[in-house]
This record gives sequence, structure tokens and C-alpha cells, in this order.
Amino acid sequence: MIDETVTRGIIEHALTTQQPEFGQFFLAKLLQLDIRYENEVCHVALPVVPHLYNPQGSLHGGVIAVAMDISMGHLIHHVSGRGGSTIEMKVQFLRPIQQGVLRFEGRFVKRGRQLAFMQSQAFNVDDKEVAVATATWMMPSNG
Repeated sequence: MIDETVTRGIIEHALTTQQPEFGQFFLAKLLQLDIRYENEVCHVALPVVPHLYNPQGSLHGGVIAVAMDISMGHLIHHVSGRGGSTIEMKVQFLRPIQQGVLRFEGRFVKRGRQLAFMQSQAFNVDDKEVAVATATWMMPSNG
């Protein structure tokens, strides 16, 4: 069941604290993402909460895909100082998630001047891989 008071609080917090910048934009705030960097890896934590469930009672795959996309895009911004653009992304969902915090790791597979091939992995609280995404990104231009 969705706790309306908790959900309204999350939405209100996202509305009042969001900023038009990486890590602070509305969707990141709404999903309560914790975004950190270590070397050339972007770590994203996503709390699994009932208002993000699909009708089957597990975390909606679209929410997982969004967090994976953010882990890769924020890494590009972190290393280049500018945002890139997702050209294509493929997600494979390996197991359903119903509780806990998902941990995502976005990283470069191969980085060029114009394109980057990237990967994001999602892990549950037991450190089991629950989803993997591969993507092609347009790197930001220098001018």
C-alpha cells in the first residue's frame, strides 16, 4: 500500500528543493537518488518504495531504467563538465525488486571523442545483480 502522507512529503520535498542541475533536478529528487562518484564510476542509490511499484507489486522497470540512464549520464557530466545524450539503451531485467535500496554503478566501456559505450549494473541489498544496461552516448562537444 502507498502511504499517502509519505508520498506527498517526497513530492513536496522534490518540488521545493529541485534545481536545474545534475543531481538536483526534479526527477532525481522525486526518486530520492543519492549520487556519488569514485574514480570513473557513478554510484546511484535508489530507495525501493511502494509508490514506484508496478501493478504486480515490484519496482517498475521504467524506474530502474531511469536510474541506470542517470548513472551513465551523470558520469559523463562528472568527467567532462558537460552533459551528453543517450543515443540508445538496452536494459535486461534479471529479477524483481520489492524492498530495500538498489545500488547502481555506471561506467564507461569505451570512451571516444564523439561517442561513449557505457554500462550500468543494478544490485540489490544482497549484492545480487538485478539488471544490466548497455548504452551508446553522444559525448558533449568542445564548443
